[in-house]
Amino acid sequence: MAVKVWVVTMVLLYRFCAGFGAGGDHAADVLCLGSPDYNDALAKAILFFEGQRSGRLPANQRARWRGNSALTDGRQENVNLTGGYYDAGDNVKFGFPMAFTVTLLSWSAIEYRGDVAAAGQLGNLRAAIQWGADFLLRAHTSPTTLYTQVGDGNADHECWERPEDMDTPRTLYKITADTPGSEAAGEAAAALAAAYLVFKDDSDKSFASRLLTASKSLFEFANNYRGSFQSSCPFYCSYSGFQDELLWSSAWLYRATKDAKYLDFLSDNQGSSNPVNEFSWDNKQAGAQMLATQEYLGGKVELARYRANLDSFVCALMPNSGNVQIQTTPGGLLFTRDSVNMQYTTTAALILSIYSKALKSSGSDGVRCSAAIFSQDQIASFAASQVDYILGKNPMGMSYMVGFSDMFPRRIHHRGSSIPSIKVLSRTVPCKEGFSSWLPTSEPNPNVHVGAIVGGPDGNDQFSDSRGDSSHSEPATYINAAFVGACAAAMRQKQSVKLEEPVNDLAPTLSSY
Repeated sequence: MAVKVWVVTMVLLYRFCAGFGAGGDHAADVLCLGSPDYNDALAKAILFFEGQRSGRLPANQRARWRGNSALTDGRQENVNLTGGYYDAGDNVKFGFPMAFTVTLLSWSAIEYRGDVAAAGQLGNLRAAIQWGADFLLRAHTSPTTLYTQVGDGNADHECWERPEDMDTPRTLYKITADTPGSEAAGEAAAALAAAYLVFKDDSDKSFASRLLTASKSLFEFANNYRGSFQSSCPFYCSYSGFQDELLWSSAWLYRATKDAKYLDFLSDNQGSSNPVNEFSWDNKQAGAQMLATQEYLGGKVELARYRANLDSFVCALMPNSGNVQIQTTPGGLLFTRDSVNMQYTTTAALILSIYSKALKSSGSDGVRCSAAIFSQDQIASFAASQVDYILGKNPMGMSYMVGFSDMFPRRIHHRGSSIPSIKVLSRTVPCKEGFSSWLPTSEPNPNVHVGAIVGGPDGNDQFSDSRGDSSHSEPATYINAAFVGACAAAMRQKQSVKLEEPVNDLAPTLSSY
């Protein structure tokens, strides 16, 4: 039934495109074009991270509108907490989502190394990973200490100023044996284990060795001093509990070390793995299930529960599965909730892409849902359709990546982007002036934050491009981090699909438009 629906959809789209022809309507023309320029999108998605950097910027900094910022972070406790990333459009460094960002970037580099290298972006991706990983290493100052935030979130949100002008308190937050946060420690362990896999083959082994040592230490901290980050966090509180981060980090450590104790942890605790319909900075269940399923497909049959749960995740997302839990917009975008929805879209696309790749490489069948069986190619094609939507193949013809194509968000909710660069306007722009003069203006942002993917459209595919609408116009590091791998996968998918194939084979690619 699902394939029949896809075939009908494709035929209708062909007729639609033939009727409009070229130049009739921007949104229609975009829908009727072929695949976007994935190479360009991948390069810009990675470039975005340079615009989010905190600390002293390197000589090869490419986002030239940015300057040095937050150079004394950590000084009040005699620790060096400079560097790292601002998470979104504000000037606070939140360690929990930053670690998730590093994990996703590393996962993208691991799974799609060849594709990223072919696009000429492996060096830039490694640099993005190292910038975040270096901060996490500095933040883990003892076996039972991890700094989880730099900056007073409430004070920061009451100001609209460039990071270079920042004068709000750089308050420090940390987890310890007395005030644990297993989610934050577990995610940091996952991030550093994944980063280790990126750097382990370098001729200089010292950085990789530090990553793996810290990852093991953080896992022990998370597991031996169990407690929810919910009780100690000011922002980015965890609502899914810490079991998902423990599974996620143990899966990464098993992949990095092949130490049986991490595999035993996965096997012994798979009762904590449950079916979910989202993958996010808070809920890592689907990510842990994906990693464990790769081991299952490689022969670790004791991990069968993880694959069953991962199949449920796929069925919850795939249109016409009979088990759909996450609906798509009329234009085909996975729509989890009306607040920074793109974070769920990009992570879903990443998981679907990696699962399709794993199924194909292991020679396994597709995924059986109650109303359809989806092949590896159908799953990959649906994931690619999400990338295409983000890049402009949608009813508005709008690229939700800044600087990609000629129609993209111009008024993103981002302090540094919305105020003239310190290299152009050298005087300090104080907190209140930012609120009165730069936040409310309808003028485009003076600094084009190339590569930033915003929160996205509403459930009806509409987007207002308003700086004040943070739910839809604010970018975030973890949106882009997941997109990097999903975009590399779409690039691979495009190369493997030939246009002369029968309609039935191509139909899944176009099913959501």
